[in-house]
Formats: sequence, structure tokens, C-alpha cells
Amino acid sequence: MAIELKAEVREDLGKGASRRLRHANMVPAIIYGAEKEASNVMFPHNVITKQLENELFYTQVMTIKVGRKAEKVIIRDIQHHPLKQQVLHMDFLRIDPKKKMHVHIPFHFLNEETAPGVKEGGKVNHIQIEMEVICLPKDIPEFIEVDMGALEMDQSVHLSDIPLAKGVECAALTHGEGHDSAVAAIHAVRGAEEVETGAPVAPSNEPEEDEDAAE
Repeated sequence: MAIELKAEVREDLGKGASRRLRHANMVPAIIYGAEKEASNVMFPHNVITKQLENELFYTQVMTIKVGRKAEKVIIRDIQHHPLKQQVLHMDFLRIDPKKKMHVHIPFHFLNEETAPGVKEGGKVNHIQIEMEVICLPKDIPEFIEVDMGALEMDQSVHLSDIPLAKGVECAALTHGEGHDSAVAAIHAVRGAEEVETGAPVAPSNEPEEDEDAAE
């Protein structure tokens, strides 16, 4: 589903102006890149917070309309308030349809419940939750599937094990095999440690019974 946002031009710039916008429930933002002049814009805060619930908002090319002008962009940075549920600022990068991009795409883990290692009582460990890929804007995947269905106990899935669509490559693997890190694994659940045989018995806190007094 294509994402489209409507923005307003932001002419009053500076920290004070941004603070006033936030008090008015607006989010200041900037659109830059593609060898064009940066555009300062703003969005209603409630529109942005709703979009943040959409996984695609963080990875997919979207359209921002400013008046009659439309920009194809991808999000590059979101600044959040450290304490409040508030977006402070956003950066959007214009895309060039002919140039490859580096994008972080989330993993979707499949068939964990039916994996042999899980059936044996193992636990799945998600070591990574996303992959950095290199591709043209038109080839950006919505997500990357990681099939866990064949994984045995103490086995793991690595970056090189994950099939990617044509035109999409894993950024880490372009640096060589040494960067083929694990994405997920299944390991045995560590139980309670057994008491060692022959270990000294702790002294009892019970008072010893006086045999003479008991008679």
C-alpha cells in the first residue's frame, strides 16, 4: 500500500520556531537530497504518530505532497522526546530511482513452532531483527522472511542462508564471508543446576535434642 503524506511549508525556522510548532501539535521536518535545495516542512503530530504504527513507514518509498508539488522520499531519521510520546523532528531523503540505496529491512520469522529444535524443547533466539540491504528504490522489499522450519537443536540461520529477491543484496556480505553473522538460533533451555554428588551437607539449624532431658 502506497504511503502518501500532506505537508505544509515551514517558513519560520530556528529552535524557537520549532518549539512553537511542537506546542501547536505539529512536527517540523526537512526534505533533502537529490542535489536539490532542502525543503522545510511540517506535519500534524497525530498524522505522524498514526504512521509510526505502520512497519512500512520506516523502509518504503513514500510520497510527500507540498501544495501541488510531490516528492518521492524515504525516511532517514526520527527524533523522539526522551520522556514523552512525542516526535520532535523528522528527516526525509529524496530518492533517485536510478541509484541504489542502503535500507534496513525487518525480518519476519516463519515456522518457529514447527522447527525440530523447538519440538525437542529448544528456545528460539532472535539475534538480529533486520538486515541492511542494497538495491534500487523500486526493489526495496517490505520485509525479509527467515524460515526456521528446518532448524535443529543448537543450529542457527546465517545471513547467507536467507534468499533475497533479484536486485537485492545483503550489505554485510559485500564485505566478505567473515561478516556472515547469525540471525537466529535454537538452543536448549538451561534448567536448574544439579547438586553435585558428594558435596558437603550444610549444618542443620535445628537445635539438637538433649537425650537426658527427653527421658
